[in-house]
Amino acid sequence: MKVLLVYPYFLEDRVHPEDVGVVPMGVYYIAAVLKEHGHRVEILNWHRIHKTPHKIEKTLVTKKPDVIAFSIVNANRWGAIEIARLAKRIDPEVTIVFGGIGATFLWEHLLRHFSEIDFVVTGEGEVSLPNLLRCIEEGDARGLEQIKGIAYRGPEKIVRTEAAPLIEDLDQLPMPAKYFDFNHVCSARGCAWNCTFCGSPRFWDHKVRFHSADYFVDQLELLHDRGICFFYVSDDTFTMKKQRVVEICKKILQRKLKIVWVAISRVDAVSDEILYWMRKAGCIQISYGVESGSEKIRKALGKSLTTAQIKRAFQLTTKYGILPRAYFIYGSPGENWSTIQESVDLIDEIRPLSIIFYILDIFPGTALYDDFRKRCGGDDDMWLSRIEDILYFETDARLSEDLILAFGERLRTHFYKHLPGYVEAIELVDRKDLYEMHSDFLSRLAMTFMHGDYVRIEAIEGKEKMAKRLYEKSLAYSPNHRAYLGLGIMKQRDGAYEESIRILSEGIVHFPQSESLNMSLGMSHMNLGEYESALCCFSKLPNSKEALFHTAVCYKALGDDEKEGEILKKLRVCGKTPG
Repeated sequence: MKVLLVYPYFLEDRVHPEDVGVVPMGVYYIAAVLKEHGHRVEILNWHRIHKTPHKIEKTLVTKKPDVIAFSIVNANRWGAIEIARLAKRIDPEVTIVFGGIGATFLWEHLLRHFSEIDFVVTGEGEVSLPNLLRCIEEGDARGLEQIKGIAYRGPEKIVRTEAAPLIEDLDQLPMPAKYFDFNHVCSARGCAWNCTFCGSPRFWDHKVRFHSADYFVDQLELLHDRGICFFYVSDDTFTMKKQRVVEICKKILQRKLKIVWVAISRVDAVSDEILYWMRKAGCIQISYGVESGSEKIRKALGKSLTTAQIKRAFQLTTKYGILPRAYFIYGSPGENWSTIQESVDLIDEIRPLSIIFYILDIFPGTALYDDFRKRCGGDDDMWLSRIEDILYFETDARLSEDLILAFGERLRTHFYKHLPGYVEAIELVDRKDLYEMHSDFLSRLAMTFMHGDYVRIEAIEGKEKMAKRLYEKSLAYSPNHRAYLGLGIMKQRDGAYEESIRILSEGIVHFPQSESLNMSLGMSHMNLGEYESALCCFSKLPNSKEALFHTAVCYKALGDDEKEGEILKKLRVCGKTPG
């Protein structure tokens, strides 16, 4: 059968579209399973397709799918419903399947109110969906009730079959990297904790299952060999098993995989040994759910962490040259100015180098949602409204929108104002085998203030000076391409071309094939009128259109009309000529 696996668009645009722009990893696993069952499968990341809506119908008409299966989180369910309606108008015989965490917790609501949806797969789909497709292909309506983990409209009522058991041995699943390219990977499934705002524990039945270290690293290696070198490890808690983490890291090093990656963990699940090996193997960032500086609020959110554990984890993570990122939630039950101040105080103590602040949301499948329904007497039909979520403060008379906005402003302003001080306080472990990694860490951090996340945030003062100091600290540990380039460009901006040449030339000694260093060095020579020296730099970049452009400018300045003419001919072929 021809199957489209669709990740649909959301109701609301994001300030950072990448926050919702990644197809969930489970879709790739399901696609791999379907391929091995002989189906023709295509994954469509349609999280932005509503920006060009004419492409939806055109694609569906062209591809003529037999089945369209949607990956649903609560916030994109309306996108899926709208696409499904259009698909049914184009071809009434197409089968529409909803799956994922959003569909699992709203299966009855979706089937009762939206006739476009034929089936819902609840829980994991790698076994249930192929069995469902087999029944559809064979026209075996009676066989549906034997399939575990699905819901559908029966002749008289909506039917939900017995829950499918969780896949115990994840290594038995086909490796998605055999068929697809992606850089969000997972080494485990599930969460053993009970945060009241998260649906993961209930979705995975409070169990955690693991791929073997070999399976996980084999997948990384397949993707690495196709040129993918940056990875997001999306496990809820990557560091849950210490020896397994160390084994994975050692295998990455043994196979000489030149990769960088980020992960998610808990502050009570890291140690010196884990962080050392993660950094050696290329980890550059770990995100921790801190949620609040108030132990009372953390307890209300089901986050069983102590302040001491939080402080220790952030100190250790920074010490090994891994950027610690904190998730903070505000607008929680019991939130007030006193608890916000506790969060501010904790931020000062742990000195995170990045924070994501969220207003507390309520979603189906969470303990917060159960509590909300008891308090307010609502039911799932509230999701007939075109809303992505329910903000907790909207259900609590003690909180108002103005107060929540003020809380957020206080937290963000304080963090950005004091971030330079957190950067200055960085202390790295004195291990020579980590010096190169320390250099990399400091230069990456410097880049965030020059070209990255922080460059447009006016509340952060002294960004240029901070970047300069970080680049200089980086080079004190080890030669670093990013630091040489950053310092060289800064000197160019200041008009200090001779100093720029000195720094960039030193960088080229260590990185002679670097296109960016040679290009920047050539530009500095040009600014001093040293055109012959500039040509020496550009000649090392025969495949660069930009270098060719500047080469023509140099020959023109030198009065060499013949060579300038030769370069101009090449540039015309490229569609670019110097002004």
